Amino acid sequence: MCYIHLMDKKDYTEWHGKKTEIHNEKKRPYFHEREIWFTTLGSNIGFEQDGRGEDFLRPVIILKKFNKTVALIIPLTRNKKKGIHYFSFKLNKDMSIAILSQIRLIDTKRLEYKVGYISKEEFASLKQKLTQLIT
Repeated sequence: MCYIHLMDKKDYTEWHGKKTEIHNEKKRPYFHEREIWFTTLGSNIGFEQDGRGEDFLRPVIILKKFNKTVALIIPLTRNKKKGIHYFSFKLNKDMSIAILSQIRLIDTKRLEYKVGYISKEEFASLKQKLTQLIT
């Protein structure tokens, strides 16, 4: 079966405009590992996680801060998912699911606003599960 015919076609015009604005005008915020941020992830290819709305936002966990300009992040969803590629945790009384297979490096200009933290215990468990997934 060819999946290309099942996916909706995308027009990237709006995303390219937003991306240009972020690159040219956005300041980098101050951030830490374990924080949850709404992040401008954009309109992506195929099954990569997209941002939503006019700002193309998606919540993410800051997994690793390399410096003030780049971070390793994991996108989040509220859709119930189980398996080796997902990690569930509590965020502000709701369940969130980290999509471990979608880990990526971003420029921190993409960070829009912080919404919370993952606990130290859950963060340690997330990192352990991610390590098991990629080794």
